[in-house]
This record gives sequence, structure tokens and C-alpha cells, in this order.
Amino acid sequence: MSTADTTQKLPLFDRIFRPEHIVLENGHSIDRPRSRMPLILICLAAVIIISMRATGFSFSILIERGNQLTVILGKIFHPDWSYFPKVISPLIETIKMSIIGTVAGCAIGLPLAIFASSNINRNKPSLLVIRFILAVMRSVPTLIYASVLALIFSLGAFAGSVAIVIFTVGIVAKMLYESIETIDMGPFEAMTSFGANTFQAFWAACMPQILPTYLDDCLYCFELNVRASSILGYVGAGGLGVLIRERTGLRAYDDLGCVLITLFIVVWIIDLLSDYIRSKLT
Repeated sequence: MSTADTTQKLPLFDRIFRPEHIVLENGHSIDRPRSRMPLILICLAAVIIISMRATGFSFSILIERGNQLTVILGKIFHPDWSYFPKVISPLIETIKMSIIGTVAGCAIGLPLAIFASSNINRNKPSLLVIRFILAVMRSVPTLIYASVLALIFSLGAFAGSVAIVIFTVGIVAKMLYESIETIDMGPFEAMTSFGANTFQAFWAACMPQILPTYLDDCLYCFELNVRASSILGYVGAGGLGVLIRERTGLRAYDDLGCVLITLFIVVWIIDLLSDYIRSKLT
């Protein structure tokens, strides 16, 4: 029996808290490194306590006020469907913003992904610059983009669409250039050796390999953008967010339930369609 097998058969308490020098029943002894589990647990507990104090988290308040959550949820799950006609127009605007932002963002993200791929772009400085820009684009939430763009382009769906475009570019380009770096570069190198430029070689040799992944990324971003665009109205970027902010401010939770349940149904249908299209792509 190996030492590793013997150690695994020891009780959990012995493997964690007993000394490093262990004498087995057969008279042999083994040495093992001291477990870091107690130190990890202590550090984790300290981080949790510090975080709770910094955020003012209190279990007593959670218990005292937790019943209000059930009251609000009760009103949300008993929606006033007479409010539904007012939801249709903002819902269509939300879907339009998502479609425009996804299509434009995915179209812009494709060439950026090519230039951000280390097996296509051999220029290290430009590669690092493009990847840094994409990292910045991904790190800023869509709501922040929308709030800034609403000040530039005025309130409305246009600012929300541009915000979705910027965020989509960062997501699609990131996922796509990682896929490009894993493809077979033999056909690409063969075409460039015969005189084709980078674009021609990529389009003929690499694009067929990444096309299913690219379309799958586009569908994934569309799902994300429908959810994101539904709250952009909080900063004046149009869509369902305007109704959500308005109904929440007026405490009209039955109307809010109509909006949220409608949004849930739409997102669920989009998920089903995306799964169906993905199954066809594979």
C-alpha cells in the first residue's frame, strides 16, 4: 500500500489537525506537510466579519424586516394585467435596443478579435493595446455607459443602444480571440505562403473554423443584452427600465409584477430559441 493511499484512509480530523509525523498500525511512520485548512478557515472568517462590519450587515435587521419581502413579492406575483398595454411599447423598444446593439457590437467585435489574437497579430505592442482597450470595455457595466451616453446624446433609446454596442464589443472580442488562438493555423500559413494577405487567408482558412463559435457568442450576448437593456431606463436610456423605475417609485408593485413577469416570459422564449439555434449549429 502506498503512503498516499494510507493517508487517504486516515480520519478527516487526523489528516487536518494531527501532527505531521504519523505512526501507522503496522509500525511504519509517514511525514506529511502541515495542512493549511485551519489557516484558510481563520482567514475566511476574518474576511467575512470585516465585510459584515464594513457593509453594516445585520442578521437582526434581516429577521425584523424580512417579512416585508414576502409582502412585496406577494403583490408582484399578483400582477395587474390591465397595465399590460402600457408595457408593450417599452418592451418592443427594449428588444430593438438589444438587436441593434448586439448586431453592431458583434460586427465590430469580429475584426477586433482578429487583431487581438496572438497567432494572427504578431505585433506585440498593438496586441497589448487592443487587449487593454477590450478589457476596459468589458470592465465597465452597461448601466454606466448608458448614464454617460445619456448626457452626451440626450435621453432615449439611442444612448442605450450605443451603450449595448460598446459592452458587446468587449465581450464578443474577448471570447472570440480566445477561440481563434486555439484553431489549426496550417491552412492560414499555407495561404499566406502563396501570396494571400492576412484578411484573405483568415476569411478562407480560419473563418469556417470559428463561425459556429462566433454565432454562439452572438446569441449569448443577445441574451445578456435583453436583460441589461431592461434596466437602462433607470438612467434615461429608454426601454422597460423607465416603467420599472416609475412603478417602483410609486410602490405600484402589482403593475411592477406585470412588467417583470412579461420580461421573464420574453427572456425565457429567447433562451429557448437560442438553445434551438445552438443545437442546429452543433
